[in-house]
Formats: sequence, C-alpha cells, structure tokens
Amino acid sequence: MFKFFERFLKTTEDSPGEPPPPGLMAFYWHFVRQTRGLLIALFAVGSLVAFLDLLIPIFIGKVVELVSSHTPEEVMRDYWPLLVTMAAVQIVIRPLVILSQALVTNQGLAANFQNLIRWQSHWHVVRQGWSFFQNDFAGRIANRIMQTGPSLRESVVASLNAVWYILVYGTSATLLLAQSDWRLTVPVIAWFVAYVLLLRHFVPQMRDRSRAVSEIRSTLTGKVVDSYTNILTVKLFAKPRDEDEFVRETMDEHTVKYHRLLRLMTQFTFTLTTINALMLVSVGGLSIALWSSGDLAVGVVAMALPLAWQIVSMSGWVAGSITTIFEQVGTVQDGIKSIATVRTMRDREAAKALVITTGAITFEDVHFGYGTARGVLHGIGLAIKPGERVGLVGASGAGKSTMVNLLLRFFDVDSGRILIDGQDIAGVTQESLRAGIAMVTQDTSLLHRSIRENIRYGRPTATDAEIYEAVKRAHALEFIETLEDWQGRKGFDAQVGERGVKLSGGQRQRIALARVILKNAPILVLDEATSALDSDVEAAIQEQLSSLMVGRTVIAIAHRLSTIAQMDRLIVMDQGRIVEVGSHVELLVAGGTYARLWKRQSGGFEAGMTRLSVE
Repeated sequence: MFKFFERFLKTTEDSPGEPPPPGLMAFYWHFVRQTRGLLIALFAVGSLVAFLDLLIPIFIGKVVELVSSHTPEEVMRDYWPLLVTMAAVQIVIRPLVILSQALVTNQGLAANFQNLIRWQSHWHVVRQGWSFFQNDFAGRIANRIMQTGPSLRESVVASLNAVWYILVYGTSATLLLAQSDWRLTVPVIAWFVAYVLLLRHFVPQMRDRSRAVSEIRSTLTGKVVDSYTNILTVKLFAKPRDEDEFVRETMDEHTVKYHRLLRLMTQFTFTLTTINALMLVSVGGLSIALWSSGDLAVGVVAMALPLAWQIVSMSGWVAGSITTIFEQVGTVQDGIKSIATVRTMRDREAAKALVITTGAITFEDVHFGYGTARGVLHGIGLAIKPGERVGLVGASGAGKSTMVNLLLRFFDVDSGRILIDGQDIAGVTQESLRAGIAMVTQDTSLLHRSIRENIRYGRPTATDAEIYEAVKRAHALEFIETLEDWQGRKGFDAQVGERGVKLSGGQRQRIALARVILKNAPILVLDEATSALDSDVEAAIQEQLSSLMVGRTVIAIAHRLSTIAQMDRLIVMDQGRIVEVGSHVELLVAGGTYARLWKRQSGGFEAGMTRLSVE
C-alpha cells in the first residue's frame, strides 16, 4: 500500500521539456497538472474528512437528546443500532478516511511532488548559459532550487486541506444550524463575513512581506556561501571582519523585514482570537436563550456549541495555514526568478550533432563584445588546419580566452561565424560540440567527488585500467596513492573537497590533465595548462602533451612564451585583433610585437639572474 502511493508519481524524468512560464499561476499550474490525479484524490478525501468532522457535533447532540428524554433501558433497547453506527463511523470509517488522506499527502505528495519540482528546476537551470551563473550567487540559485519545491507543494496541499475544509465544514454547519433555527446562523454568518474581511485585509500584506523576506533570505544565503566558497582568500587577506560587515548588513535587513512580517501575524492572531470569542459566546448565549424560551431542544443546544467551537478551533488552523500558504507563495515568487528564466544559449531547433572528421577550425570575420559597445574581438579571421598546433599570444585582455569561449560556444558571436570541419558551431548541439573538444584551464576546478570520479568525468565508460594509464601519463599516480580523506578513503577513492580545495594547484592541474587524456577528443585546448606545475613536473608533462597533440588540432594559450614556442604557428593578438602570424623564429626575425614580448620575458629573466650573480 505504501509503495503504491510512493511510486504513483515519477520524480526524475529525463527530459522535463520547456521551462515553466514566469507568471505565478502559470508556474503553479505547470507543476500541478503533472500531479493532478493525486491532488484530485486529496480534494476528495479532504471533503470526506470535513463531512465526518461535521458528524461529531451531530452525534453529540443526538446522544444528549437520547439520554435526556429516555431511560437507560429504552436507549439500549431501541437505539442501540444508532449508537453502534455512530461508534463505527468514529472507530472505523473516520480513521480509514484520515489514513487515505495521510497516504495521499505523505506517501504520494510530500517527497515526490517537491522533488519533482526540484529535479525539473535543476534540469532547466543546469542547462542555462555560462553568463547566467556569472551574474548571480551560486548559493542563491541553489537556495531557490531547494526551497521552491517544498514551498509550492506545501502551499498547494495546504490550500486543498485547509481552505476547502473550512468551506465544506462551514457551509454544512450553517445549513445544519438553519434547519434547527435560522437565528443560530446569524452569529456564524457574521463571523464568516468578519473572517473574510480579516483575510482580505491581512493576507495581501502577508504575501508581500513574505516575498520580501524570501528575497532577502536568498541574498543572505548567497552572501554566506560566497564567503565560504572563497574562505582561502578571506584568510589570506585577514578579512573576517570585512566579511562580517558584508553579511551583517543583509542579516540586519532580513531581521527588519522578518519583524515586519511577524508584527503583522501577531495583529492577525489577536484580531482572529477576538472575533472567534465573539462568535462562540454569541452562539452559546443565543442557544441558551432559545432553549429557555422553549424554542430549542436540548439536543440542538448540545450540537450548536460543539459546532461553534469546531469552527473557532479550525479557524486558527486555517488562518495559520493561509499565513503559511502566502509565506510559501513568496518563496515560490522568489524562486521563479531563477527557475522560470528564458534559457540562454539554447540549441537551435534543427541543431544536429557535430561530426568531427579532421578537426579544421575557421574563424570568419568574428566580432564579439560581451554586450558592450566597445567590443572585445574585432573582425577575427583565422583558419587552423587539421592537426595544426597553434599558440595564442598577447597581453591580458587581448582576446585570447574570449576566442576559446566562443569556440566552446559559451557565448554566441555578435557577427561572423566559427566553423569546425565546415560546420557552423551555432547550428550544432552544444553537448556534441564540447564532447569533441578537450580543455585544460588555468583555474582548474574539480567536483567534490572522488579522484576516480573526477578523472572518469572525461569519459564515463572508461575502465579502471584506462584511468590508471591516464593518471600515469599525467604524472599524478605518485601523489594520488598517498591521498587519504577525512573519512579514511584512500587513493583513487579519496574525496577532493569542494572545487578540489584539498589538493594543491599543481595536483588539481594534473588531475585535469589526466581527465583530458582520458577524454581523447580530436581538438585540444590548453589555457595555461602547466602554469601551476613545478619545473621538473612541467618538463615531464610537456613530453606527454607533445605525444597527446599528435594527430589533434591544438590551440594553446600561455603567458610564458617558452611553453608554446614549439607550436606550428603563433597568433599574436592585441586589443581584439590579430596583429602577427608566424612561427617562433619568423616572428623573432620580424621584430614586431612578439619579438618585444619575447625580449621582455627572456631579458627580464637574464637581468634577474645577472643581479643574483652579482649579489
């Protein structure tokens, strides 16, 4: 029985389709329609629960009427079937209905519905363009993904359970009292009017203040995570007090906004308690007055008072549920900002998988500027032959990394085209494009997983023997075998910490090289690939890179010109333009920009060595 409901809703479908729309109601419906069967069942059993709760005051009134107008012998002889029926309703039927409600709510919806929302939200967000993540706190995005699912689920379930309950119960109770004496309904109807006006006054304010609290909470989470993610920088610059100020301002703002929300909730609670008391006293006083005048039977009095008390009791529950609903709606509205965002850098509808045959790369009059008027690349035209090794040279900001980012299609060109084997990369799927390119970056970031999992990321189907061979070629085996993490896992099973923080820069770079070796892609991009290595390890790895480059098209970026001097061609860039092209020797003979850069590096080194010798 439990498994039936737990398996009713499939949580992690592979492809959720289009992102949810940004409108609040449309966003809700996008997820609600996927689980409408369970929600309809919840609606039905909720109605039954309300009806069965209504029977309790009726049963009490009936029992009071029987015992006040009949002898015990008459009650047990003539009315035992009625008593047994009432007992069966309370002992058997009501528990079964409440069990059904619990099964639908807890087993069917609680975990499944919220995780379906989380899964689909994550699925869409992880496919956003790189710029999406550059423009926000990772912690805030993650907080929105994690909080939106439970909040949407809670607000929907609470709406069905609480709001529908009070409508069914309240309407039925009013009709029941009207059948006995219409005057008993006056306090109840007046209470309903006051209750609706109370909600109308307070709920919109609660919604707005809840949304403000949710927004500032997401910002606070983002700032805290930002401090933790960059804790080494905080420690190196001895800036914990600065981080205190960075977080304190937002923390204080969160406190102020939360106080405003809580102040409103306290006012709401006091007002609700007052109108509840007025209604209960009014129904009780009116019932006694009508009974005293002979217009009302004692059984009706016994029924009316529990009915009024039940309405009072559930009004607090419903009011709390409504408050919670709008708190959750505020959280959902905050989550929409990250989840229901139009996906940047989408594949075209007719996009096909890239087929790399030779690895030829062509930049055709490429212009790009990250949305700025000044621009970064200005008319780049470059043809890289299959298997050619090309080095990109230039000062920081010349546009070297931007060319690589465009090749990987982290951004779309403003104008022009980039072709691989004659295929415009704007018309191929991004996954196939990046699958055909292996890259080692200067700032190597590893996943918070084991060494083996990080290396196998390059090719998930690789065997342990292939991983071992890649590690040997990257000269990483020696240090991997000595690793042990905080849980006693050793070697390839050791966890590397968030972004690989438990490893040195050189160790991370060798893991990244092993991952690239394992990937074995036809196009290789090296962005300062050996910058974090010591001289001996760099020399050994350069040999492996040389063998890895054979038969592949290679683009290498390095500020140390000596590391790329052996490339087939060097492309010298300055302020977003190609200013020189040639081999190392040709460019030195030309005496232009490259020659000046080479002289500055080699001359500075020689001058420094001369000063050391003199000293």
